[in-house]
Amino acid sequence: MTTASRIPHAGNEFCHAMTSGQCWLELSTGERLVLPTSRWKAASDAADAWMLDACTGPTLDVGCGPGRLTAALTARGVPALGVDSSPVAVRLARERGAVALCRDVFDRLPGEGRWRHVLLADGNVGIGGDPVRLLRRTGELLRRGGTALVEVSGPGEGLRTGRVRVASATLDGAWFDWAWLGVDALEGCAHDVGLRLGDVGRRGERWFAELIR
Repeated sequence: MTTASRIPHAGNEFCHAMTSGQCWLELSTGERLVLPTSRWKAASDAADAWMLDACTGPTLDVGCGPGRLTAALTARGVPALGVDSSPVAVRLARERGAVALCRDVFDRLPGEGRWRHVLLADGNVGIGGDPVRLLRRTGELLRRGGTALVEVSGPGEGLRTGRVRVASATLDGAWFDWAWLGVDALEGCAHDVGLRLGDVGRRGERWFAELIR
């Protein structure tokens, strides 16, 4: 992985999205994808419940952002830790009552190999631009029988990688690596790293899947 694709770098770019108005992810092709920053900063919603209801024990929220899922689990009495490479995101998560650390998912993390659940919400399976590598790391974090709860793209997306940057009316951020993983390509990627596909669900336009170690 190059320096440009290291997660702390991407985390610094996403700091702007946490504290500003409308932002988008600009692809090297020129395509722009509006970032759902208002959803990230709001309370958890009915679609999020697909993931939250599946968490019955200690849960690690990877790329927790402002902490809506980590805080929601904490409010339910489920032990939860958020990790994010954006210091702004970690501060916002803590302000809403979540326990959160500023950490790269590929660095040493608390409870490795003992988490019952790992969350990869909001497309965070794209972190680092290599979903197979990230899912392998997720398996290392889980205990045997534990589950990764992953938000993916809809059918037909497959596996797509590219260079992106966070942009807005006042910012053109630095480029970094990102990926998109469709529900149709998830099982193959999971199989490559020893994870088994469990439940798959859809809530509105959002797709979710359970991977079992």
